Amino acid sequence: MRILRITGVLLVALCAYTARAAAQSPDLKWGPAPAIFPAGARMAVLSGDPSKSELFTVRLDMPDGYTIAPHWHPTDEHVTVIRGTFLVGMGDKFDLGKTMALPAGGFVTAGARMNHFARAKGHTIVQVHAMGPFALTYVNPSDDPTKKLAKH
Repeated sequence: MRILRITGVLLVALCAYTARAAAQSPDLKWGPAPAIFPAGARMAVLSGDPSKSELFTVRLDMPDGYTIAPHWHPTDEHVTVIRGTFLVGMGDKFDLGKTMALPAGGFVTAGARMNHFARAKGHTIVQVHAMGPFALTYVNPSDDPTKKLAKH
């Protein structure tokens, strides 16, 4: 009986470790961020499908100085800084003086329809989770990279 209990505990521990290892796999499939983002960022989907009405989690990998102009989302956006420093501000106009510097481990929530903007300070990776489908609307339509692509 004692051997079975130890075996059961080991089995549960191994199952938990395997699930955690799969969830934390460093082998993410990175690709270019969607065209709604300025060129230069990469994205990896960790869970869910951002194009569907379901919870999703993605990571956005940005080079130093990468800037996302003021925009909003139809649902709450929850952002955790994985690496680097993420400068985030709220409002209709990009103003570096009104940003909050979030280091690795920092967290911010931008409420639904709340105008916000961001810049990467150093090579920065953030993890975003939200309810899909993902949508991003720029406060100033001329900041929308997809509109700039359509003109060419």
